[in-house]
Amino acid sequence: MNIVIIGAGYGGLRAVEKLINNQNINITLIDSNPYHYMQTEVYGYIAGKYDICDITIDIKNWCTGFSKDINFVNEEAIDINTKDQEVVTVNQTIKYDELIIATGATTNFPTFIDGLEENTYGVKVLDRAYELKSKFEKIIYKKIRHSGNTEFNVVIGGAGLSGVEIAAEMAYMSKKITKSSGKKYSDISITLIEAYDSILNGMDQYIIKHTVKRLNSLGIKVMTKSFISTVEKEKIILENGSEINYDFMIFTGGIKATGLNDTLDVDKNQLNQFIVDKYLNINGYQNIYAIGDCAQILDIDGNFLPPTSQIAEQCAQNVAKNIILKMNNKDLEVYSGHIDGMFVALGGHYAVGNILDKFKVKGYLAYLVKKLITKMYHYGLIFRLNNGYKLRK
Repeated sequence: MNIVIIGAGYGGLRAVEKLINNQNINITLIDSNPYHYMQTEVYGYIAGKYDICDITIDIKNWCTGFSKDINFVNEEAIDINTKDQEVVTVNQTIKYDELIIATGATTNFPTFIDGLEENTYGVKVLDRAYELKSKFEKIIYKKIRHSGNTEFNVVIGGAGLSGVEIAAEMAYMSKKITKSSGKKYSDISITLIEAYDSILNGMDQYIIKHTVKRLNSLGIKVMTKSFISTVEKEKIILENGSEINYDFMIFTGGIKATGLNDTLDVDKNQLNQFIVDKYLNINGYQNIYAIGDCAQILDIDGNFLPPTSQIAEQCAQNVAKNIILKMNNKDLEVYSGHIDGMFVALGGHYAVGNILDKFKVKGYLAYLVKKLITKMYHYGLIFRLNNGYKLRK
């Protein structure tokens, strides 16, 4: 059986891991990038805590680390021919028996906010995260290198998980660096702007409460119930007419699915995400699955699940299991994903989170738990990478 997986994000790689040991399966993994981007760690990368090698993994070498060959195609998938069961890339067509779409999503820049996309940075794509990191480092360098009080204003639109983590890490790092230079850190200001009544909308109240406390202690200004109307080159105008000057702006206010989602005439939501059934099939195709951010994922009770790495991996595990069950003519399992826990990194050695809504932690202990989870994932990737290197020698 030929299984094609489009997208080497969290869901795509987990699907490979769960399917690779079946002798009757041949896997082709397609991605336009040669690397896996650990987007959950982007907050530390932008703030200078991590290097690019800490948040990327070479996919080809990772694939070589398995005992069984994986065909990695480093090309963009541009179309799906459902009639002939083929994925069309820039240079070839690839046959599939079962297809898993795990292409993720990009930052959603609402068109009703004038000038937003032209003047801000998103972090869903590594190139944009790199540009943002470079600009932030130049600001820190300029502050340390030159004397005098130079104010730098960072504005982050969207106080969800990404926005909060980036704000906290940037504030912590700028505070740490400027303190070591003997200058005040208060002249690097960070403002979070959120349209909802609260930051981290929909999350556990324990997490929200302690996140707010941490942000306040870092000197971050939080503006809730604030709607951005226009973004100019160095100025943000809110709906109420007030203005905020900025040196650079990051936007983390949501996602949308693009690319292959545009090519298939199937049910999609307002964010262009595939609407999938209880087995994560797109409608009308029992051999095409959509997982992770490119799909609208619901739990067993019909509630929306957030676009997180753990949901993408749960989806991948369910789909992989069902493909094998189908091969053995057994009943399929309904997807029953849920949030096992949530941790928010809040700068330095501080985090807040809960596990299974039972164990709630904050501070250094929460940081250690989050760090352990991240390291386990990263070391798993590195293990495959090193195996591939040994096999090539």
